[in-house]
Amino acid sequence: MLHVILYAIVPIVVVMLAGYISGKKGAFSGEDAKKFNKVVLDYALPAALFVSIVQASREDLQKDLKLTLVSLIGIMGCFMLVYFIFRYCFKKNTGADAAVSALISGSPTIGFLGFAVLEPIFGTTPAVALVVAIVGIVVNAIGIPVGLSLMNASLEKQPAKMVNGKPVAVKKESAWKPVLHALAQPVAWAPILAVVLVLCGLRWPAYLSPSFDLIAKANASMAVFSAGITLSAIKIDINWQAVLGSIMKMIVMPLVVLILGMLFHMDAMNLKMLVVAAALPPAFSGIIIADEYNTYVATGTSSLTLSVILFVGFCPLWIWLTDVALKMA
Repeated sequence: MLHVILYAIVPIVVVMLAGYISGKKGAFSGEDAKKFNKVVLDYALPAALFVSIVQASREDLQKDLKLTLVSLIGIMGCFMLVYFIFRYCFKKNTGADAAVSALISGSPTIGFLGFAVLEPIFGTTPAVALVVAIVGIVVNAIGIPVGLSLMNASLEKQPAKMVNGKPVAVKKESAWKPVLHALAQPVAWAPILAVVLVLCGLRWPAYLSPSFDLIAKANASMAVFSAGITLSAIKIDINWQAVLGSIMKMIVMPLVVLILGMLFHMDAMNLKMLVVAAALPPAFSGIIIADEYNTYVATGTSSLTLSVILFVGFCPLWIWLTDVALKMA
């Protein structure tokens, strides 16, 4: 536990605090954070995922089939649970509000903090990259399209907006558009391409890896620093919905994943990594979408901020609980 705290938690807190302070002092703004995020999601993270996965073997991928199933069922199950709770238990919430809640409290920020948290704890191995890739694909290629589809469906039911005194209907988009858009992003197709190469038995030349490693190494530090800047630009307003969102993210999702992993008899190390991944704070992409649609911004950002603070304690706690559960089994 001391190793986890000193080598995984403390560095994240320090770098995130540096980003927060720089944002408060005006050295960087929320717009700068968006540019940093683009570098992470479009270049650094895809490079890190690709070069790590492509060094794995077919046997490694076959062993991770249970990891894929548990990730899909556990994360998307919690995603929909958050949606239905926030949609039908809070009368003031619209379907769009509930969809944003699911995108935030039902999705771990695997792209930004995955490598930053998992590698110091479990080492720099293809197994870590596979966990980050699989959870990332579930969140980005399945969760985001589902959330956007639910949001668009809710917005279409709302009264038409008035422009110059005239009603303007909401533009209806294809349900497949967010899916295709998500799959077109480098963070989605890069790990998929790497998996295909491994399954085809194509060996990745070792001399090509350094060309990817240089940008890949910027992934964790830039993502965490950017997260601090983003938090500095957010107005925090803690309420019961924000607290409930944090509980769903930090307690319910890791617990569901742990139970499913035990039922599926997952590999012990994979299960520990997946539980930690599920305990990561909410996805920052949910806040970006909330801001773009001007929906549920204040409560969503408050829930994210509260979860980031709670993660400092819950990360080592879930590692300990997973060890206890594995020993009892």
